[in-house]
Amino acid sequence: MTAVHAEQVLTVYRLGIDEGDATFETRAPTWPEFDAARLTEHRFVALEDCAQAPAAHPARAGTMTAREPAGPSTDGVPRVLGWAAASAVSDRCAYAGVVEHSVYVHPAARGRGVARALLARLIASTEAAGIWTIQSGVFPENEASLALHRSMGFRVIGTRERIGRHHGVWRDVVLLERRSPTVL
Repeated sequence: MTAVHAEQVLTVYRLGIDEGDATFETRAPTWPEFDAARLTEHRFVALEDCAQAPAAHPARAGTMTAREPAGPSTDGVPRVLGWAAASAVSDRCAYAGVVEHSVYVHPAARGRGVARALLARLIASTEAAGIWTIQSGVFPENEASLALHRSMGFRVIGTRERIGRHHGVWRDVVLLERRSPTVL
């Protein structure tokens, strides 16, 4: 994921925000804000490519390709179907191997394995870097995300009840984590 993908990445993020069950955020950040908050080596986009399925194509420079198109390309840049990115949870050295992540998929690209491919690539990159825990907070209403995470080895740590207000309503968040079986 690079600045060339910025407009489309932020559009996918905004679409997730607008649906109401992905994040407490109410607006997408600017690209400089997004860029500064995510670890460069652990952020990826899935790009439209009719030739190969997402899991079959090796990630190159933070990109992967997917079989199903989500629409026409923008300004000659292949269409971004989705993205995944990790952020440090703390600057304390004890937590150097712990990241929080997000995965967002364009509504037109859902149900095609894009999120699974992105999450698999993120798991591979974090394990290669010695990261032992990936965590995320998911609204309990986001059943598809919870099912995906469970199928990828994440476990529920607990539910943070009424942890924050979203559009004036108290919301719960399910805390998930994946402990690497290879980074000890």
